[in-house]
Amino acid sequence: MVQPEDIAEFSNRIYNEARHLINLIDDVIRISRLDEKNVQLPFEEIDLLELAKETVGRLASLAQQKRIKISVGGDNAVIFGVRQILEEMIYNLCDNAIKYNYENGMVDVNVKILSDQVVLTVADNGFGIPREHQSRVFERFYRIDKSHSRETGGTGLGLSIVKHSVEFHNAKIRLKSKPGKGTTISVIFRCDNNSSICFANF
Repeated sequence: MVQPEDIAEFSNRIYNEARHLINLIDDVIRISRLDEKNVQLPFEEIDLLELAKETVGRLASLAQQKRIKISVGGDNAVIFGVRQILEEMIYNLCDNAIKYNYENGMVDVNVKILSDQVVLTVADNGFGIPREHQSRVFERFYRIDKSHSRETGGTGLGLSIVKHSVEFHNAKIRLKSKPGKGTTISVIFRCDNNSSICFANF
């Protein structure tokens, strides 16, 4: 039914749609497990700054495609948590900051130790989020710009996974954003005053 010259285009569409569906299923499974606390993964001491550097490295090629300058800096803060979940959280925050940014934009990832907290911040100078949408961006499948999300292959679950990851580690999340100026999302872990380790789950 398809002309020979159209086979490549149709095959590419089928592949992209299948990949999108697989990503969607994977994201739904991740959220379900976090909801049910059904995570069979060990808690361990994790250097949040080093984990951020490793995770950002996985996004280097995506950042390069959009000429986004991405930097990681701050303090070597050790927290107690689940590595895979924290990695997915950082990945989704940075992935969003790159995808919803202008060409030649910037993304800054920072880890800071305060008196009784460790704060992970991902800031960009991208599209920004209108005030009326800010209270809903962490909801499942909520999209501000559906056409752009479709173009970038998003499932609408990235920030929802971030929220569930934060809650799983008994942390807090803060969002500041201004349309056309960028977005800053901070994840705040509370520390044990009797230890140099910040316990993300206690």
